[in-house]
Amino acid sequence: MVALSFQGGRASPAQPQHPSLCSGRAAGVIRIRCGIAEPSGEPAPLGQKTRYHDGIFEKAFMTLFARKMEKFSDPPAGKARENKGWWDWGYDYESFVDVSRRVMQRRSRIQQQQVVREVLLSMLPPGAPAQFRKLFPPTKWAAEFNAALTVPFFDWLVGPSEVVEVEINGVKQKSGVHIKKCRYLENSGCVGMCVNMCKIPTQDFFTNEFGLPLTMTPNFEDMSCDMVYGQSPPTFEEDPVSKQPCYADICKYEPLVFNESNHRFSYFNKVITLSGSMAKPSSSVCPKLQA
Repeated sequence: MVALSFQGGRASPAQPQHPSLCSGRAAGVIRIRCGIAEPSGEPAPLGQKTRYHDGIFEKAFMTLFARKMEKFSDPPAGKARENKGWWDWGYDYESFVDVSRRVMQRRSRIQQQQVVREVLLSMLPPGAPAQFRKLFPPTKWAAEFNAALTVPFFDWLVGPSEVVEVEINGVKQKSGVHIKKCRYLENSGCVGMCVNMCKIPTQDFFTNEFGLPLTMTPNFEDMSCDMVYGQSPPTFEEDPVSKQPCYADICKYEPLVFNESNHRFSYFNKVITLSGSMAKPSSSVCPKLQA
């Protein structure tokens, strides 16, 4: 998902003292680890939820995106839709992910992606895509520049990342971004949300709206992801993610812990709203990729 954040920092070899202001450079690779509250400064091992220290700017963007998406989402189960005032920053990362999940309800794969596209366009001033095309034609420099911007500007959404060297059509360039453990995938625990609400619409937005090709390749084994600016994405049918099954140990068709309404289950000690047959770990392919 295209996202912006003001949280960032200068590259420095020194270790940070505050978890929300951290950065580093090693072997010519820029690394940003903003917001990580783990003692190591790195994402928690697979199976454990990474702790983050979200500041005012992170929460501002969570709220901004969540409010935009609320217009397309169903209200929370058993609750009426709340009309929050502009001063109400009542969204944290979990509630932002919950809004995304509610957007998925009763929508096909294509419809989910269209919602994300509309949300992204609503974040931009009129004529912004055309101006982007003028400023950033699909060149090596533009690809590398956008990769460098992605590291600090996406940290609130996906967690720590680093610029890496990639090869495109025989040319080596630093237009790759390696996301160590995607915060969005980690918190949603949903293959369909990763693909339909982030990967495909982000690829499409950069490639078709901005004119700068982008390919995103999530690794569902370790929850990492690789973004490559300047590389055209495959069609959905040719993309391996189109055949990705649900997370067997995370997505459960029968909830793990029920509440009185039989609508919720606990994952990483957080309550997550389900939508009928959204999760079917026994299916060979995630149902949300087939709809």
